Amino acid sequence: MYAQRKTTTGRLTRGPNSCAKYRTLRFHPRTQFARPSKPLARNAGVILQRPNQRYIFCVSGDFIKVYSTATEECVHILQGHRNLVTGIQLNPNNHLQLYSCSVDGTIKLWDYIDGILIKTFRVGCELHALFTLSHAEDSVFVTINKEKPDVFQLASVKLPKSSSQEIEAKELSFVLDYVNQSPKCIAFGNEGEYVAAVRDFYLSVYFFKKKTTTRFTLSSSRNKKHARNNFTCVTCHPKEDCIATGHKDGKIRLWRNFDDEKKYTYTCLHWHHDLVMDLAFSVTGSSLLSGGRESVLVEWREAAEKNKEFLPRLGATIEHISVSPAGDLFCTSHSDNKITIIHRNLEASAVIQGLVKDRSIFTGLMIDPRTKALVLNGKPGHLQFYSLQSDKQLYNLDIIQQEYINDSGLIQIELTKAAFGCYGNWLATVEQRQEKETELELQMKLWMYNKKTQGFVLNTKVNMPHEDHITALCFCNAEKSESSTLVTASKDGHFKVWILTDDSDIYKKAVGWTCDFVGSYHKYQATNCCFSEDGSLLAVSFEEIVTIWDSETWELKCTFCQRAGKIRHLCFGRLTCSKYLLGVTENGILCCWNLLSCALEWSTKLNVRVMEPDPNSENIAAIAQSSVGSDLFVFKPSEPRPLYIQKNICREEVLWGVFVPRDVPESFTSEAYQWLNRSQFYFLTKSQSLLTFSTQSPEEKLTPTSKQLLAEESLPTTPFYFLLGKHRKEQQNDKLNEALENELVQLPLTENIPAISELLRTPAHVLPSASFLCSMFVNSLLLSKETKSAEEHPDDIDMVEEKESDDSDEENNFTEKIQDTNNTDLEEDIIYQLSKSEEKELKKFRKVDYSWIAAL
Repeated sequence: MYAQRKTTTGRLTRGPNSCAKYRTLRFHPRTQFARPSKPLARNAGVILQRPNQRYIFCVSGDFIKVYSTATEECVHILQGHRNLVTGIQLNPNNHLQLYSCSVDGTIKLWDYIDGILIKTFRVGCELHALFTLSHAEDSVFVTINKEKPDVFQLASVKLPKSSSQEIEAKELSFVLDYVNQSPKCIAFGNEGEYVAAVRDFYLSVYFFKKKTTTRFTLSSSRNKKHARNNFTCVTCHPKEDCIATGHKDGKIRLWRNFDDEKKYTYTCLHWHHDLVMDLAFSVTGSSLLSGGRESVLVEWREAAEKNKEFLPRLGATIEHISVSPAGDLFCTSHSDNKITIIHRNLEASAVIQGLVKDRSIFTGLMIDPRTKALVLNGKPGHLQFYSLQSDKQLYNLDIIQQEYINDSGLIQIELTKAAFGCYGNWLATVEQRQEKETELELQMKLWMYNKKTQGFVLNTKVNMPHEDHITALCFCNAEKSESSTLVTASKDGHFKVWILTDDSDIYKKAVGWTCDFVGSYHKYQATNCCFSEDGSLLAVSFEEIVTIWDSETWELKCTFCQRAGKIRHLCFGRLTCSKYLLGVTENGILCCWNLLSCALEWSTKLNVRVMEPDPNSENIAAIAQSSVGSDLFVFKPSEPRPLYIQKNICREEVLWGVFVPRDVPESFTSEAYQWLNRSQFYFLTKSQSLLTFSTQSPEEKLTPTSKQLLAEESLPTTPFYFLLGKHRKEQQNDKLNEALENELVQLPLTENIPAISELLRTPAHVLPSASFLCSMFVNSLLLSKETKSAEEHPDDIDMVEEKESDDSDEENNFTEKIQDTNNTDLEEDIIYQLSKSEEKELKKFRKVDYSWIAAL
């Protein structure tokens, strides 16, 4: 999907989510559509190490995220590209700056410490990879395609020097032809003396000084000796003339003497059983790192077969490997949208986990009523709980509880359905495995939330709850519901009602779930089910027919027949629209029935793929699929006229959607956006990109804490930092505590101390001797005993007295009584005398309203 502009108000951008597939739709000033997030390119994850800080730069869709390796916090989101970012590289001549390129045809230069865009170079053609060299100060290397869609070229782009922020960079020099689009297939070696590129069965090496190209070819025959030897990645030794290439058959080849097509040699390293995803040499070149689908990082010491070290169980396929400039940290990115930070001794030190990308999302999007986290399929057999506010994964819940075997030909157990009920106290899940049409393994589990362990514990397990696939399940979450109720619908033509019963025995008190009622309708397949808001009615769809059941007696009340295809979605209206029932058919008909008149209220032709009701209002969001993309419609069941329409919210199909209640309601003045006042709408696309509507930019969503950490880490680690930096930190902590306690305590500011100013600002060659400044400098760092509290400062006393003069007469009388009592006790032994700060605290307690105690 490529960038487009629309005239409607709104903007689709990436959200502040850790390499997560998450975006925000802003309302102003214009609409911009960005491509879904892709896996990190090889030069899209870089570790920068400075004396007191380390950062990881991560490409995430059309954004670049800056993470701190110490805190794992996202400290900046670099936003400016209008399409997918395809490559990032540090400025080799200034490590405080970062280059990035994008499919939008621009190269941008960033100051990542402050998150500021410095300069934009407009190249004019799609850019698919970016490389920089230290000796080429005014040029970078990019991968472009100008002619055929699958023919890519490596070219050099000269970056002109100019004071303007946007510059045309049209001067391109051709370097190599017929290269791969992936940045992992191009590498520069021996300080930029040559560049190596691989594609299919070819290895091309271009020498810049000689301006010659050497090509090597591997046999593409399918016999046992040369099976699957396609090139997959390439990297070059930092100091020697050695090229390492990865192959589809799991082998690693080390090429030497490649300046001669006849005298070249290569040796093989083989451990991976499947294709090698990425390779990287250490900074010194003493070891080679490789990774693949085995989820194991392999370190080849001295590039020898016998000297191998392993870091296993990294959780998912290793797709990219990066090495820090200092060489003490490694970084791997994985297919499950995760970044792992690894020490030089092959010990994982930190994990930055985004929204886990699963093979397919069967459970849909749910909200945990307790944590307000987004819940959906995660790792195989797991449910992931993902915090939308902090953009972090909270935890994974292992549902299937079996070891996952990574084999493409093996039929796995799939987690297909899940639902929360009873304010988050219960969780129902369904898992299935079917190797043949007649061999269906089905299991339903009921999980109870344990307050002591703060997690879900398995309570009931039901083998084969139905004879065929379960199509839907839902809890009755009515506030006045006396008992917990769960309903499951199946292709076997039945829906079952499960209730919570007493399962106590002589040993302990316990509860469990049992089947209470089984319903059907003319042997049709049950496809959907949902409860009304008050829990009094249950709607179950049987192919083209919708049935309404009384939840107390389980009697069939009425039916609605719609001969426009099977019912795809069902939902009841809420609040003032609770008398309406909405259904969507497979033939693209949206119907609204009135439950009081038992008649069709209205219908419209709309190919709805997702329909979600807002739990806090009458609004319903429907996403329809069109020939050019997906369209959003927000409406109330009582009015067929939509409240809000957003065309082309994305170029791909939307699979799921969910409303997330806001902690603090918004107050949009525009009538078109008032449907977002109480809840925020999220939707998931086919490529598993999570999008939402928001009024804040991604940078604004970052917490102030992460930005403060970035500012503190930017201080250099010097002897003065340990003195002044620590002193400043203590002052800031003291001021924060004083603000919370409303105590006026003044601490001397470091910037206003003459000794420190003179020491830091005066040129070194005119400073007096160190012995003269030492005592004055040390004394300036000490806090004076005379500045302890506000009661010893006359100015502060005046401020407090002026504030106290506005208090009520009752409070003044209370103070006078305390003073009189103290005066009478002066003649005898003084037991205790209240200070002004203590009097102030007593006044605070008198102002506290304790009327709520009477209601207990």
